[in-house]
Amino acid sequence: MTEIVRLPQLELLHRPSVSDQVFAELHRQVLSLELPPGARLSEVDVAKAMGVSRQPVRDAFYRLSKMGFLLIRPQRATTVSLISGAAVQRARFIRTALELETVRTAAEQLTDADLEALATILDEQDAAIVAADKPLFHRLDDRFHREICTRAGMEFAWELIAENKGHMDRVRMLSLSFASRDAWNDHVRILAALQARDAGAAANAMRAHLSRIRDQFDRIRAANQDLFAEEGA
Repeated sequence: MTEIVRLPQLELLHRPSVSDQVFAELHRQVLSLELPPGARLSEVDVAKAMGVSRQPVRDAFYRLSKMGFLLIRPQRATTVSLISGAAVQRARFIRTALELETVRTAAEQLTDADLEALATILDEQDAAIVAADKPLFHRLDDRFHREICTRAGMEFAWELIAENKGHMDRVRMLSLSFASRDAWNDHVRILAALQARDAGAAANAMRAHLSRIRDQFDRIRAANQDLFAEEGA
């Protein structure tokens, strides 16, 4: 008969580790451009600012470097990576593939209450545009897309999207100075297709929406050349 090993309760494992918390905050600041491309970071300074030891900072730096957001060079300063056009387009491709299938399912699955919740998000986004609150607009943008996935029973799809969209997010943040209203109008068209239960129209509207970054990329890079890596770099 197999012996039952005594094990401790695991509630504490549900709490984010210090390393996870450091990573989450640095990741947020990189994607929001609070830590812009080219910014210098040091383990010592970050650890002191966050009141933690250097080990969780080192772990967070490593994770961010593997994702392509930090450039760690021995004996030289660690810097936030410049924006890579190739990485942005890879992220857009992955996100588009996932969201097209998700929105098709949503057109068939969403209830009237779900659609009303999405309409409320668009009202809040409109208010954020009027208030010129770009960070809030961006958070609501993510919420709109996440709610479509979740309410369609495909939360796993949003988890995959969130893991892969970071390089696209940095360019999206730069686009908000001139393209917030266009993005909102795209959301209105997506919602209208969902309300009509038209899966094809919803997918077409989503494809057009997510293609804006590709169409705007050259304009954004030209206006922010110091934030972008050279082609092929």
